Amino acid sequence: MLIVRPSALGDVCRTVPVLASLRAALPEAVIDWVVRDRYQAAIAAHPALDEAIPFPRDRFARWWRPSVARELKRWAGALRRRKYDVVLDCQGLGRSGLITRATGAPRRIGPAVARELAWVAYTDRCPIAPDTHTVDAMLALLAPLDIEPRRDARLYLVEADEDWWTNERRDRGFAGVRYAVLAPTARWQSKQWPIERWRTLAAHLLGGRFDRLVLIGAPGESDQVRPLAGDERIVDLVGGTTVGQSMAVIAGATLVVATDSAPLHIAVGFDRPCVGLYGPTDPARVGPFDRPDAAIRRVDPGGAGRYRARRLDDAAMRRISVDDVIERIEAVSGAVVDGVVL
Repeated sequence: MLIVRPSALGDVCRTVPVLASLRAALPEAVIDWVVRDRYQAAIAAHPALDEAIPFPRDRFARWWRPSVARELKRWAGALRRRKYDVVLDCQGLGRSGLITRATGAPRRIGPAVARELAWVAYTDRCPIAPDTHTVDAMLALLAPLDIEPRRDARLYLVEADEDWWTNERRDRGFAGVRYAVLAPTARWQSKQWPIERWRTLAAHLLGGRFDRLVLIGAPGESDQVRPLAGDERIVDLVGGTTVGQSMAVIAGATLVVATDSAPLHIAVGFDRPCVGLYGPTDPARVGPFDRPDAAIRRVDPGGAGRYRARRLDDAAMRRISVDDVIERIEAVSGAVVDGVVL
């Protein structure tokens, strides 16, 4: 059996309930997963997974070059020779549809609403209601197999990443200290909360229950957090960690505050209290799984538009005040983390 969900990182993390459901129903089955190579660490340690098959998207993006075309053909041929009985396309896009079709599996399951003609690759097309949460939409793909969905989103760390963070905290002088993770960056302006509000929030958190704040983000996003620098209690790791290391940072946190991005879904996977800031995207569909109270959004349903639209600025995000975020943090502060009430 094969899961096809190459990207993005947050989507890979929230596909884990599909894996958990398959393993619970089929304890003896071989269950593999095609995942983009840079996100492999997100699922590599999961005990329900037999093998993560890396998909080198950046390399294959130059498929028209003869050497790359030959490599892609070999990769697809190796996938086909695994002779999967069932493939679930949990992404529902053209690329994942092609991967699904390339397996040659006799049964290929995907969403009927798949885009970019991906649905052509499926033998079973599952109806998905328009407003369904992304995780529930993927769990719906289990229906043709008569497998009961399990809402188990737990993630697991590779030991080397866990050890790295233990040593890093010791070397930086805050081993054993409670810290919060802030993920303030976003690729699209429409998802960015004003940095001056992050600065005000950081001051509030450091003046209260937290001794350290750790900033995380993707490579190339360091400029977005530069205004937060200057306080030795703020540890800036933006662009400086691998996926697995970022997971370790989040796994040890007492709180995670982020825009609509992967750290929120990783926080859910490690059962960390979290608060997500949403503007153009709807948390009812893409928010933290089974945590409707963890998301803040101050726009009318359907009122913000597509987050990639060039016409959108950060207006929707500016409707979220610092007080809104502090209030929501207080609301999730009844959670017990490692035996301690936040």
